[in-house]
Amino acid sequence: MIEKKKTIKKTSEATKVKYTSEQIQVLEGVEHVRKRPGMYVGSTGPEGLHHLIWEVVDNVVDEVMADRATTANVILNEDGSMSVWDDGNGIPVDIHKQKKVSALELVMTTLGAGGKFGQEDSAYKVSGGLHGVGVSVANALSEWAVAEVHSGGHIHVQEYKAGKPLNRVKNIGKIGKVALKTKVVEPSVIEDEAWNKQSHGTRVTLYPDKEIFESIGFDWMTMMSHFRQQAYLTKGIKISIQDNRCLELGGHETRRRSYTFHFTGGIATYVKYLNRHKESKQEEVFYVDKEMVPVGERRRKDPIKVEVALQYTDDIKESVFSYTNNITNPEGGSHVVGFRTALTRVLNVYARDKGILKEKDDNLQGEDVREGLTAVISVGVREPQFEGQTKGKLGNPEVKGVVDQVMSESFTYFLETRPKEAETIIGKAILAQRARVAAKAARESVLRKGVLDGFTLPGKLADCSSKVPEQCEIFLVEGDSAGGSAKQGRNREFQAILPLRGKILNVERARLDKMLANEEIKSLIIALGTNFGEQYEDDKLRYSKVVIMTDADVDGSHIRTLLLTLFYRYFPELIRQGHLFIAQPPLYGIKKGKQIFYVYTDEEKEEKLNELSAAKEAKEVKGDTLVKSVGGEAVVSEENIDQTGVGEKISGLNIQRYKGLGEMNADELWNTTMDPEARHMKIVTIEDAAVADNVFDMLMGAEVAPRKKFIQTHAKTVENLDV
Repeated sequence: MIEKKKTIKKTSEATKVKYTSEQIQVLEGVEHVRKRPGMYVGSTGPEGLHHLIWEVVDNVVDEVMADRATTANVILNEDGSMSVWDDGNGIPVDIHKQKKVSALELVMTTLGAGGKFGQEDSAYKVSGGLHGVGVSVANALSEWAVAEVHSGGHIHVQEYKAGKPLNRVKNIGKIGKVALKTKVVEPSVIEDEAWNKQSHGTRVTLYPDKEIFESIGFDWMTMMSHFRQQAYLTKGIKISIQDNRCLELGGHETRRRSYTFHFTGGIATYVKYLNRHKESKQEEVFYVDKEMVPVGERRRKDPIKVEVALQYTDDIKESVFSYTNNITNPEGGSHVVGFRTALTRVLNVYARDKGILKEKDDNLQGEDVREGLTAVISVGVREPQFEGQTKGKLGNPEVKGVVDQVMSESFTYFLETRPKEAETIIGKAILAQRARVAAKAARESVLRKGVLDGFTLPGKLADCSSKVPEQCEIFLVEGDSAGGSAKQGRNREFQAILPLRGKILNVERARLDKMLANEEIKSLIIALGTNFGEQYEDDKLRYSKVVIMTDADVDGSHIRTLLLTLFYRYFPELIRQGHLFIAQPPLYGIKKGKQIFYVYTDEEKEEKLNELSAAKEAKEVKGDTLVKSVGGEAVVSEENIDQTGVGEKISGLNIQRYKGLGEMNADELWNTTMDPEARHMKIVTIEDAAVADNVFDMLMGAEVAPRKKFIQTHAKTVENLDV
């Protein structure tokens, strides 16, 4: 066993840079945004790029929530820019008394400028854009931008470069009577007949800065998913997306695709959409939309808006999604607490009153009544208080009581008027109660034997010597063969190995007691040390990185999917905290003499082969070249050539296709997959919980038809398929 140690070089006093006032930078306004874009849009990758659109459209959503607009129109322009226009009142263009510039310029260029900060005379009762940085940040991170306002029969325009105005706001003439001429963009890019005829509203056109973002290509499906959700959450809004870029669809070049979202049923329709692949236990979705002033809040003039929709299905898991002012709250908060409290109490009271639960029976608990539940909870709060910068959890204590009261009154009426559905819901909860009792015994058995109670770790776990979680990582490895290589190749100081034998249980289809009877899952739970589900404790996690490391074949992909399902359903917080990773072992090893090059995709292989053979003479042969194994390595051969194509013969190169981790020796596995200085790893994230929930349910659930349709639809686009 060879230990891998990192050499740390000490910096001498002579080479240290002196720290003086000259090193202090003062960044103001858009300069700070451009210097630290990640602080405002999350990243400079695809997530941050699309955040520009979200910020601009959020302003339109706020206008709709304030009953001043009905429609958001999003256009992807041919040159790569994007435009958003609405039918609202338009951003004010009059001169601000304090700043002595147009209000439009303030909104577009100043962080913290907006009408959404909770004043009693604010133009917005509730808003998602509470920090007032949205459109100004989008402008700051754009190479150029143009803002246009239609109001009072006239067009007002201002242009920007890197977030800074190129001129004052100009009145260029009457609506429909003048052509827009700008310095920063060709008129053809932003010509829009519908907008030109619009008597009131705002249009913002942005071209993302190529020097800031890794790519400026907006993704159609990402936009579709986001705007579908926003349309469900904002009842009655119409969100239209139009793509004017040159596209290749269906094998020929085409232009323009468009889609419009408009749901008059709001989140009730959303719940139906989420349950479209499940068997419902209710004929009708429960739905309530009500405003209420918190009890005892005499000074509060603005009520809290509560919107709840729920439906029970034949599923065994809970799917609850919560939002505040259309902002997703993946960690829940006071509104979810109020909802759950009311749901449990109402079902217990109803079951007792109707004699479904006898005097000797225990009350149903929260987890019993939430089995198979799909619910969406959306609240509108004038001054929301979020825990953390990500707005992941709502903290306002007064919201709990309001949601509790609204939910209690409305859901009680729902059950009383639908006795058959009520009996079905409670009957399902009683079955869940019995399963919970069985699962509790299984859970206690697992935890009693595990590290959570201070006992021994699983025998097959090769633990690391460090006990500092921030330094440690655990690799979940497929099979004993790969486990052996990983144990030999690792740095045992901070890397632990847990071999998993065979395919673990599909937890999407299994109750908790059956899951805990699975030895592989049991070992994993004990090794992590966090407990799971609602009892998960992130500060008890023994490793800062949990790495899934499986073979690059069909079985490996299946095992990886089963593990991802387990983590998503029972360790979601572990994913949200950024602890879960997927190792990327190389797909090929290419040898040239004593040199070996590792590549991770077929595209990389082709690039490397072209690079290595550039100086060599290549000869064309009819047919596809066949790579066959010789002595553990692969060489190019001309045997069994298909006469229908043209291939290339490459001499002097040995190409090995790695089918499994067990084929690699310890050093190879370390150098390619486990060495922190050289390895490729993907972090697992949950960008959209509702979408992720639907995908796991469709691909791992009991319903065959949706899965079959998905596979048939996407089969032709799959890369690196092993059969």
